[in-house]
Amino acid sequence: MTPGEALARLRAAEARDGRLPLERRRALLDSLVRTLLLRAEDLAAALDADYGGRSRLETLLADVLCTVDAARYSRRHLKAWARPRRVAVPYPFWPARAWEEPVPKGIVGIMAPWNYPVQLALVPLVDAIAAGNRVAVKPSEAVPRTAALMAEVLEQALGPDIAATVLGGPDVAADFAAQAWDHLIFTGGTATGRKVAEAAARNLVPVTLELGGKCPALVLPGADLTVAARDILAGKAVNAGQTCIAPDTVLLVGHRPEDFLNACRASGIATPESGIASQAQAARLDRLVGAVPLEKLGADGPGRQRALALAFPPPGQPLGEEEIFGPVLAVLAQPDLDAAIAWITARPVPLAIYLFGATRAEQATVASRTRSGALVAGRAVEFAAFPALGFGGAGASGQGRYHGKAGFFTFSDTRSHVRHGRWSLSRLFDLPRKRLALRLIDTLVRVR
Repeated sequence: MTPGEALARLRAAEARDGRLPLERRRALLDSLVRTLLLRAEDLAAALDADYGGRSRLETLLADVLCTVDAARYSRRHLKAWARPRRVAVPYPFWPARAWEEPVPKGIVGIMAPWNYPVQLALVPLVDAIAAGNRVAVKPSEAVPRTAALMAEVLEQALGPDIAATVLGGPDVAADFAAQAWDHLIFTGGTATGRKVAEAAARNLVPVTLELGGKCPALVLPGADLTVAARDILAGKAVNAGQTCIAPDTVLLVGHRPEDFLNACRASGIATPESGIASQAQAARLDRLVGAVPLEKLGADGPGRQRALALAFPPPGQPLGEEEIFGPVLAVLAQPDLDAAIAWITARPVPLAIYLFGATRAEQATVASRTRSGALVAGRAVEFAAFPALGFGGAGASGQGRYHGKAGFFTFSDTRSHVRHGRWSLSRLFDLPRKRLALRLIDTLVRVR
């Protein structure tokens, strides 16, 4: 199925059946949950085969259960989110009534990446379905088995009149981005995100972009290095660091790099359970590391499974400037908090900033002097699994938010309603105007 055919099919269903009532949306979310749980092991096996080594546990947690939790959360709160909201009416228009109602945008296009192909396709789908939309999904061609299985899951759970899956490579993706969707969400690299936004702009399609960036972890003087190292590595190890919100660079303030390295070695976290997703990604990571020496925390596993490693890149090295997106953690010593903040603000806005050992005053300083999609103290990565917490970037790390209530309203238009009474003061100003109207205008505009 081409992107144009998918859009036409869903438009025809929309024209025939109208927008989805609340109970239908709830039933569709229930069906999606049941189908995902039934096919969970199949998805884990498909993704393991696509990667040549992807942790079953990570797929079940990060891809399947995160999506299931999102669907269950939205189902519980859907009625409250969809309720019309009364709006105040200025007294000259009394007894008019006004209210706002969230209504579905229509057909939502979703372009998903390869690193969490289930979660990053289906959590936006959950939000779009909750808002009453029909959905077309373009999975990544880099995980073909998983993409084909997701097409089966959506067909089984939602049916062809609610969801369509479009399979194919870069040419198909470009065609998908150029369609006249009612909203388009893309998750991926910043450079590709720009191209997607440009293509969508030709049709005036609103976009949500979830991109990347070098997410810094600030380890401040008050941090216990043992605890900070363990918590940073725990986040970095998930999916072998192939996570847009993974800690990318550790900025040490008041701590020596060698002490942080020793704390990392003592953490017991050494080799991620998942491997590098493809040979192309492994080659990209090797080019990025270049000649920078690595301090490996353990032994490499079979295939493309690589141990976590620390790097101490000198200024100007690509490793210190480009998003790493792999099991390598850059470490830089900073003389003080001001210098660490200057390092962050000299680069594109990250999806997340992680703080370790920050006082309330230090956290407030970072919050007031930086931009990021999230500011998180004490752990890394896990906040993306909070279904009630809006998720998104800022600047080069993205635009727009989804997850839960934020996603419901991202994929809704707000329709304004007004019901006028038979008489109001405002009607005094209708043509032809009487002398009283002129006197009232003079009174209203007089400076008191």
